[in-house]
Amino acid sequence: MSRASEPAASAQHRLRRIEGRHNALVKELHQAFAHAELTDEGECAIEGVRIVEEAIRSGLRFRAIFFRESAQTHAERILPQIGAHVETLSLPDKLFDSVVPSETPQGVAALVRLKEFSLNDVLERLQVGPIIVAAGLQDPGNLGTILRSAEAFGSAGVILGEGTVSPFNSKVIRASAGSVFRLPVIRAKTAGGLDDICSKLRTNGVHLIATSSHKGTPLDQAPLTGPAAIFIGSEGAGIPKSLTSQMDNTVAIPHSPQVESLNAGIAASIVLYEAARQRRDVTPQL
Repeated sequence: MSRASEPAASAQHRLRRIEGRHNALVKELHQAFAHAELTDEGECAIEGVRIVEEAIRSGLRFRAIFFRESAQTHAERILPQIGAHVETLSLPDKLFDSVVPSETPQGVAALVRLKEFSLNDVLERLQVGPIIVAAGLQDPGNLGTILRSAEAFGSAGVILGEGTVSPFNSKVIRASAGSVFRLPVIRAKTAGGLDDICSKLRTNGVHLIATSSHKGTPLDQAPLTGPAAIFIGSEGAGIPKSLTSQMDNTVAIPHSPQVESLNAGIAASIVLYEAARQRRDVTPQL
């Protein structure tokens, strides 16, 4: 056997062929994708070569990895990066395509366990940057963009309020480009939801800041260097009135008057960049 054929043979040897969706792991993968939630075992469904490799790079624990039968080259590329304890399954193309949500699947999916974080974990990272609070954000592309920008520009973490799209949605994961694997993300599931979160943030000296497309302190004049939580509302209704009354300040992003508003992902990214700029300007130069 030539050396060039050795990886292919090794990958083929590891793969267990599954013929139907009756397999327990296939069922879990399908349900996790369909409901955009964790499995009963606490694993998240992911798909795509780049996303799977980001999960590996992020040190996530894999339970199982699934390959489209025709995606042999992906198996040869990825399996050497996966521990021997991970279940490795090969599915007929038609079965694989029926399980994953993408219209044009790349041929690799996995069940992985994401890192778990608490509000205290987020509060301990306030020196990294502001907390982002998504209050009813429903577009998965916007949330994924926010997660990516939060990691890129520096954020203590992201808190998801009631009505916000699930962070386990496959479109959120794809748009985050893997940031969801590394950034602290928590969901406000306490009895009081975001009201309770606001109280705890205030107790810890965190400045609560709402964002607005039309009124408020101009962004470049807003105090963003200290402990802060930036609230991003839903695409249509904005921040709920019950939360607006609890804010310490409202900031507005200046833009051309002919543009009604910016989408939530872009708005949050601009605020995060401005916060990073302000922190950089006040950091003493050595």
